[in-house]
Amino acid sequence: MSKQIAFISLGCAKNQVNCEQMMAAVQAAGFELRADPDGADLAVVNTCGFLASACEEAIGNILELAALKQAGRLKKILVTGCMAQRYKEDVLKEMPEVDGVLGTGSYEEIVQAARAVLEEGERPCCFGNIHTAAQGGARILSTPPWYAYLRIAEGCDNHCAYCVIPSLRGKYRSRPMGELLDEAAELASAGVKELLVIAQDITRYGTDFEEGKPLLAALLRELCKLDFHWIRLHYLYPDEVTEELVDTIAQEPKILPYLDIPIQHCNNGILKAMNRRDTKEGITALFRTLREKIPGLVLRTSLITGLPGEGPEEFEELCAFLREAKIERAGVFPFSPEEGTKAAQMEHVETEEAQRRAEIAVDVQSDVIDEYNESVLGTEREVLCEGFDGQAQMYFGRSYAESPDIDGRVYFIAETEPEPGEFVTVRFTGVMDGELTGGRVE
Repeated sequence: MSKQIAFISLGCAKNQVNCEQMMAAVQAAGFELRADPDGADLAVVNTCGFLASACEEAIGNILELAALKQAGRLKKILVTGCMAQRYKEDVLKEMPEVDGVLGTGSYEEIVQAARAVLEEGERPCCFGNIHTAAQGGARILSTPPWYAYLRIAEGCDNHCAYCVIPSLRGKYRSRPMGELLDEAAELASAGVKELLVIAQDITRYGTDFEEGKPLLAALLRELCKLDFHWIRLHYLYPDEVTEELVDTIAQEPKILPYLDIPIQHCNNGILKAMNRRDTKEGITALFRTLREKIPGLVLRTSLITGLPGEGPEEFEELCAFLREAKIERAGVFPFSPEEGTKAAQMEHVETEEAQRRAEIAVDVQSDVIDEYNESVLGTEREVLCEGFDGQAQMYFGRSYAESPDIDGRVYFIAETEPEPGEFVTVRFTGVMDGELTGGRVE
């Protein structure tokens, strides 16, 4: 009987893709995949290490598995991903429950590591080279069958002062366009209807090739020729959004008018201190151009409160910017001084104050969201149905304005029952706990 392996993926969608690749690799090697670690021979925890809070979440998951292991309901635990890369051998030293670690440069070694743990009784500790690690490979999708991620690059060269990603994922490396198109074609053939194009910074795609030119627009035009209904873009660096890219997004109907552009702050002094290349004026001009050229555009961003240099005036400037820019979606996070980053060495506000400011910014953003929701009442929009909520007694799904696992849902009633993965037209008639509700247009 083949050994059973369960996977737990934490953190971002890029991590999820790595997990899908590891799942495919172990299955191809003869192992059996299992959804529940309870009763498995091996549990693989693919960790996030971006923030201290993410590492705490990972440790919590590992300890839960350790309890299963102690109870005799799980044999071995393997830790992979960013936390393993960040703390390396310390994971094995500090957590005797863990039977092996793989860093972000060693995903390809998952089969060897699983065998070493299960068959040879070893405690492998492999990290590889984060700057040259392979990115492609077969995947077993862990998303619902109607959407999937396409990771077009690995690593990051932006070196923002608060961020550990370059030290965990290496330098920026674009994947060859032909390889991406082949993978995308397989996803389309498998019935994927919504393709989410992801990377730490998709706007930089192609700039590390020999010609040194940004190629995201060209890649998107090719992807639009494939049988996808929606193509969604995540993580565009503001100052690298080219006129060609904007025009491509505006002209290609498959590319959703939903852009995730993390700006982190709007104060020029803070942006400069954080090694961001954009300015408040540049961000404002970009948002204005995007809204002029892309009808119905929904913007998403990420913001950090309590960054080094943020006093009461800078924070109020951020809140005023939110009110003026009317960004439809925003994630607000208190500054976390991460070990090994430049920002951690800089003077910053207390954690409690950063948290308080984050809560205030969330309240400001809630008003923006409420105003947006009110503005679309009475309109109709295409919605991708994803299921039925028994408690609400309504179907739910997402329009172009909601990205999976990040934004909320659309709830709707329907006389004709829709299938999960089916596109339906919904007329918005109300709001429930900040999420739009309506009825299917039969």
